[in-house]
Amino acid sequence: MGPEPDFIEVHRPQGVDLVMLQGHRVTLGRSPTNDVVLDHDGTISSLHAVLESYAGGWTLRDLGSRNGTYVDGTQLVTEQALRGGTEVRLGGTRIVFRSRTTPPSERTESGIVAPTLTPRERDVVRALCRPLFGSEMFRQPATVKDIAAALVVSDGAVKQHLGNLYDKFGIDPRQRSRLTLANEALRRGAVTPAELIRGD
Repeated sequence: MGPEPDFIEVHRPQGVDLVMLQGHRVTLGRSPTNDVVLDHDGTISSLHAVLESYAGGWTLRDLGSRNGTYVDGTQLVTEQALRGGTEVRLGGTRIVFRSRTTPPSERTESGIVAPTLTPRERDVVRALCRPLFGSEMFRQPATVKDIAAALVVSDGAVKQHLGNLYDKFGIDPRQRSRLTLANEALRRGAVTPAELIRGD
């Protein structure tokens, strides 16, 4: 079993897209030939930036874009190594780098430790997040009905578990949605892309 993949959160108008980083190079830009296509944002160049993988992790490099690439608010001038939680801006698009190799001590300091979940709550989280790593272009977390069917329980039982999970993850009642919960579960390591793809 190989190491769990790092991934990026791409914040698009229709929601957050989670993209696993695989291979040695991942290009980002408006052109459809890129690995990560950002055609929703006219301020992004056709070939804007590239993520490259080294033994020590991922780095980011701007490819002479019109509007620049920013890492944690500072314009990128040279290639820069990325750490878990690093915020990147390409044009008007926010991208967050998530690393599964970040040491536990750093995760604790960043406040991204997952809460303790019951076995059934873990099942609900897995079922909720699994569609985010499917083949559909615009991925959304599973619906209440889909989760209920996958776990062979009632819609009401799923809603009760989701309510408990919102509380455990400390999600503001005004921001409660299945997508917010799925992203928070992934961000805090309650579920990993690798286990969702393997179907654990």
